Amino acid sequence: MIMTDIIQKVLGDIPIPRMVRIKQSFDHTILEDPSAVTKQQLLKAGTLDTVKPGQQVAIAVGSRGIANIAEITKVVVDAVKLAGAFPFIVPCMGSHGGATAEGQADVLQHLGIDEHTMGAPIRSSMEVVKLDELANGLPIYCDTLASEADAIIVINRVKPHTAFRGRIESGMLKMISIGLGKQKGAEACHQLGFKYMAENVPAMARIMIERLPIVFGIAIVENAYDQTYLIEAIPANELEEREPALLELAKSRMPKLFFEQLDVLVIDYIGKNISGDGMDPNITGRYPTPYAHGGPDVTKMVVLGLTPESNGNANGVGTADFTTRRLTNMADWTATYMNGLTSTVCAPTKTATTLETDKLAIKAAVKTCNILDYTQCRMVRIRDTLHLGEIEISANLVEEARQYSEITILSDPYELKFDDNDQLI
Repeated sequence: MIMTDIIQKVLGDIPIPRMVRIKQSFDHTILEDPSAVTKQQLLKAGTLDTVKPGQQVAIAVGSRGIANIAEITKVVVDAVKLAGAFPFIVPCMGSHGGATAEGQADVLQHLGIDEHTMGAPIRSSMEVVKLDELANGLPIYCDTLASEADAIIVINRVKPHTAFRGRIESGMLKMISIGLGKQKGAEACHQLGFKYMAENVPAMARIMIERLPIVFGIAIVENAYDQTYLIEAIPANELEEREPALLELAKSRMPKLFFEQLDVLVIDYIGKNISGDGMDPNITGRYPTPYAHGGPDVTKMVVLGLTPESNGNANGVGTADFTTRRLTNMADWTATYMNGLTSTVCAPTKTATTLETDKLAIKAAVKTCNILDYTQCRMVRIRDTLHLGEIEISANLVEEARQYSEITILSDPYELKFDDNDQLI
């Protein structure tokens, strides 16, 4: 008897809960015209007016799947051109894209940012220059091409970090210290671990703002539906002062699961375009370090697939308990391991217990979720951690769901459907 047959025998009688589709409602407020708002923000003193004719201007753009990122970047590119300067785009993403120049340019292209659509060259390199050191000895690096520019503009989303807490988390200053630092800068910032990240990120960014021609940033805050809620142009010398308020705003707009305890959480897709950790721990409650907290108490977690936009980077799969063969087959383990080697957090780059099919992976989670009656498994299935509007919950959660005015029940209970290969339909 082969191993798969043994596992199928062990899991064969494990029930999968009947599910119900629900709608979770959050604040829908969005910017109807992100381009117009970006143009308006560029009229603020200390932003576009700092760009002079003839200057070479580096526009730093990261790897996250930020709503309207290509549209916002194009507005900035066009505005720089109208100011008589010469913009070029720099991938600003630490070690992402497999820590190669080609890989990082490919990441931008997946986001809709390339030379043709932007009307500006993409200059991707992993070469860096050392700017200084922190008092604790950590070196501070910057992308060589960006450091040679006459002006630097940084574009990024502000949101809670997935591995630490502080006044400054994931946003403009992290984009500067880690993103502009490329692989070596990201590695340096992570070297002492996430315990000190809340100190090291702003400390590095502060020095980089002093030493580099960073003129302003474009900060983006999204609503619970992964849509643009706010766009704000901020002069470089105001970034550190302004970012904490934007972080609190971002926290107040985050989606969530309304259930505090779950036996099983099934996630269809993880990927770097969704979160730096593949899936946002602020949603799942599963953090890669002990320096962050929040979210539901989940006993067992299953991740089924990897987004194409992740380019094989399966960071986060190790945070789950179970995964599928199709996910591991899609993984580029070199790119995945580079993520852990750079961040120094390697547990998320391990492989979760891998089952051959979606059905087996889900059954394995139910079997190991530490309840006496498997038919009472409290299970939730989501597409990914960016899309929490319509989700599926086990039928035994319906009465609890009715207690929330933000939840609407959309269906009667039904069985999950699988194809002939036991993959979810």
